[in-house]
Amino acid sequence: MTETMTQGPEHISVRGARVHNLRDVDVDVPLHRLVGVAGVSGSGKSSLALGVLYAEGSRRYVEALSTYTRRRMSQATRAAVDSVEHVPAALALRQRPAVPGIRSTFGTSTELLNVLRLMFSRLATHVCPNGHRVAPTIDVAAETAFTCPECGAEVRAPGAEELAFNSAGACPTCEGTGTVRTVDDAALVPDPGKSIDDGAVVPWQMFGFNVQPAIAREFGVRTDVPWSELDEREREIVLDGPEEKKHITVTTKKGVHELDFTFRNARLTVTEELRRADTEKRLKRVSRFLREGTCPDCGGTRLAPAALAPRIGELNLAEVTAMTLDGVLEWAGGVAETVPADMRPMAEALVETLTGMARRLVELGLGYLSLDRAGSTLSTGERQRVQLARAVRNRTTGVLYVLDEPSIGLHPVNVDGLLGVMRDLLADGNSVVFVDHDVQILREADWLIEIGPGSGTEGGTVIAQGAPAQLPESAGSLLAGFLDGSEDPVVQPGAGAAEVFDHGAIRLETDAVHTVHPLKVEFPLGRLTAIAGVSGSGKSTLLLESLVPALQARAGAAAAGSGGSAGTAKKGKDSGNHVVPAPEHVRSLEAPEGMKVQVVDATPIGQNVRSTVATYSGVMDQLRKAYAATDTARAAGLSASDFSYNTGSLACPRCEGTGQVTLDVQFLPDVEITCPECGGGRYAPAAEAHRRGGMSLPQLLHCTVREALGHTGDLPAVHRKLGRLEELGLGYLTLGEATPSLSGGEAQRLKLVSQMHRDQTDTVFVLDEPSVGLHPLDVRTLVGVLRKLTDRGATVVVIEHDLDLIANADHVIEMGPGGGEEGGRVIATGTPAQVAGNEESVTGPYLARTLAAHAG
Repeated sequence: MTETMTQGPEHISVRGARVHNLRDVDVDVPLHRLVGVAGVSGSGKSSLALGVLYAEGSRRYVEALSTYTRRRMSQATRAAVDSVEHVPAALALRQRPAVPGIRSTFGTSTELLNVLRLMFSRLATHVCPNGHRVAPTIDVAAETAFTCPECGAEVRAPGAEELAFNSAGACPTCEGTGTVRTVDDAALVPDPGKSIDDGAVVPWQMFGFNVQPAIAREFGVRTDVPWSELDEREREIVLDGPEEKKHITVTTKKGVHELDFTFRNARLTVTEELRRADTEKRLKRVSRFLREGTCPDCGGTRLAPAALAPRIGELNLAEVTAMTLDGVLEWAGGVAETVPADMRPMAEALVETLTGMARRLVELGLGYLSLDRAGSTLSTGERQRVQLARAVRNRTTGVLYVLDEPSIGLHPVNVDGLLGVMRDLLADGNSVVFVDHDVQILREADWLIEIGPGSGTEGGTVIAQGAPAQLPESAGSLLAGFLDGSEDPVVQPGAGAAEVFDHGAIRLETDAVHTVHPLKVEFPLGRLTAIAGVSGSGKSTLLLESLVPALQARAGAAAAGSGGSAGTAKKGKDSGNHVVPAPEHVRSLEAPEGMKVQVVDATPIGQNVRSTVATYSGVMDQLRKAYAATDTARAAGLSASDFSYNTGSLACPRCEGTGQVTLDVQFLPDVEITCPECGGGRYAPAAEAHRRGGMSLPQLLHCTVREALGHTGDLPAVHRKLGRLEELGLGYLTLGEATPSLSGGEAQRLKLVSQMHRDQTDTVFVLDEPSVGLHPLDVRTLVGVLRKLTDRGATVVVIEHDLDLIANADHVIEMGPGGGEEGGRVIATGTPAQVAGNEESVTGPYLARTLAAHAG
């Protein structure tokens, strides 16, 4: 009898997808293939990949579980789609993984620390109860006790859990966090010119301990003279005096009272308030009196003394985790030689496990990270690559992996490592769909789906699909010319090598800091400078930890009247109007008088859905006034405040102007849906009665910026502001779109809207990877935006990996050559062409290929 093999489905069939701006999209997505989804910003590519494929794949998997299990899991809501067939269980590796907590490190998040703890438990020398160091023995492998050869005492090696700082191995002082909070005495009495009676001791005033000055007087403290005039004994009583009861006389509105009160010194006041701080608001109030520092007992290692005792060779666990991943792998190669012959098979097996887990991380360019690096300090791209490497190691099969911008923060030299990871997922029998803009990665896909042609309402359709080599044959493709090299990447050639510094320069000199060597760097004024280099090479240290704070300190010092001449800046002013120092490692800074710096970061704009494109851009107030001026509004006695969707009388009463309502689904997680009363328009039906040019305010907020331009020609101020958004390439955004939902790149450009038409000769704009999430056509728009700033005299400096943007810069500064200890130096400077031809440059060969397309 012959067995017949039934072949499974070959693609996911999507029909009638209407998520966000998708317009009844029908598409077949190949299974067990590397599928790229591309398109301009706002075209709907993420809506297809995450809003349809991932949402349906995860939802159906969860629905197959019991109700008991489902109620404990977060779930994707049902996608707006007619049908999705043959979709596997899905996992999403998102563009912005959550920032891990204080107990997370690079070692814990990659699970490499689990293997190292096992190695130190099984392969190390241990200490007997009498302090003798005992050589490794096979008895440890059997988890049995053994005897100290010197004193005969029984020795029991600690288990792996006893070496964990999140468990039994935690330092008792810091509880495994490596840091401790201590009271900052300077913050307790910020103004020494005040007397205690006048409120010199701020925590007593802030936390309602107004009776404490009277108790302090009973200790012999003079409370009516300036703090600066008190002697050492008096200050010590106020700061750290005993909790003793004192009999005092208190005068209130109800008369004079004789009472016994216990003295609470200033430090104790803070620590007790910290203990009671059960909300973020209370914690923030008390945190102003605290400083965070390295734990004095464990030295920041997080480990208890017993967990630091085992050694492999001459090193303990903390000393190994302080190494970079590259260093750990080099160290691991010699571990087997430190143990007896009968233990070497076990040692080699553990080392092989460690190196196998680390291999993909190194290929993804993370070898420069130390294992004890706090997880919260990892960049978005670093966290995503850790997530990706872990997914490969899990060895799943039959899963759909949806990757959102996996190229974030990735230098071209590490793209092969990323592709290798995705191919590993396929080799295990999974399917991979990724959203990206990096042409270098898109070229390697098995199948591409291009969404477009435009953004917002102008997008939402499949304009081309096929193998990358086939896309140029598609007349509708906007990506094809970038795939085959026929599109010129250089749209606005930069200044020539002889002209770059014609307007002068900012000169920065620093000492060594972190893994960055001493530097001398020049940034040309009035030009676009790109800072290039592999991950961990020192780009952010150069720019965000050196140049930016040095310029801020210098500007603050000038504003405070303490000078401002070119040279070393050592003091500035923070938002509290206090003088703050420039970083100690900044040796000197030369810049023109009055030079300011603006960091345009990718953090979300606003905290909730009440912040919209209309409110942030400043047009909402003017629109409310315009609608309040209509005949119908005047007849109804309405003012501009009535047209506020936050507090006005016309706001939708069901959703209170948010456009969304939350449904309680009993056993399942709460679900947010579009408000059924206003349809997401934020206003009550009565608002429809008031129209300008036949359009109500709720209808106008549903328009894109581009569409709204056609309806606001009679409102010059509104039209001008909307025109600036269009210039920034944000014409596809709707006026009522919530700003927290914007991508990082969109947020950066929106923050620039008020800067585009001013003289900027005194300003340095700093942007960290502004090309994230941008299609090559959007990068062209971004280049135009940055050029508008330099045309206005601005000095623009960007940290970038995108080769098209780097190719359009005036000046390139490359850090490297590697990451961590292998980087931290300036390895190439000059025009893009000069860096492309520099043999020391790591970026050069890739940049040369990009510029070759320009020359062609």
